[in-house]
Amino acid sequence: MLTRAQAGRSNSLKDIMKTDNQLQQDVIAELKWEPAINASNIGVVVNDGIVTLVGHVEKYSEKLDVEHAAQRVAGVKGLAIEIDVRLPGSSHRNDVDIARAAENVLSWSSNVPDNSIKVMVEKGWITLTGQVRWDFERRGAAAAVRHLMGVNGVSDQIEIKEKISAVLLKADIEAALKRRAQNDAQAISVTVHGTDVTLSGTVHSWGERDLASHAAWSAPGVWNVVDNITVVY
Repeated sequence: MLTRAQAGRSNSLKDIMKTDNQLQQDVIAELKWEPAINASNIGVVVNDGIVTLVGHVEKYSEKLDVEHAAQRVAGVKGLAIEIDVRLPGSSHRNDVDIARAAENVLSWSSNVPDNSIKVMVEKGWITLTGQVRWDFERRGAAAAVRHLMGVNGVSDQIEIKEKISAVLLKADIEAALKRRAQNDAQAISVTVHGTDVTLSGTVHSWGERDLASHAAWSAPGVWNVVDNITVVY
């Protein structure tokens, strides 16, 4: 016999089990709701809960906004992205212009240490290399350049040079998971090998999965996070 809490959980999970058509309509509605997205340029196809997004956007940052909007919809099991970045004809920029703009914005950013990041641009794709002490500095560098006009994508190859005990790192991450992902923290396993962290287990929403990943990345000394967490509805 199910307890009242178990029955409530079962009913709530049934509530978010959607047909592909319902899921498609919800994703389309979420894209239209997001002001940073021109939803008229994006098509949505759903097959067995897997959402495929097709079309084009005018900025790389808008492409990321499309992905995040789709991930927010309950019932989405996975995403396939087939979106191109197409600049308006008058907005074309060559790689030299993009590289110069990226170097300038990095020098202005308070989150990025001076002279710590190198920029390479090829066909509008920015590659960032170098070393920083903290993940927020690495994320800050990528965030600073992804909104620049003419950027088609960003490859973040920045390394984190801080070192820490694997035992302490595991304990810190597990404590952060309990603070941030209260409902699913017990179902998440943390494994540390050197500076690499692997997360596994199950959660009940993309939001909980993102919180777990962010908790791991927030720990000092983490170079890489392998997110093997499964979203179960």
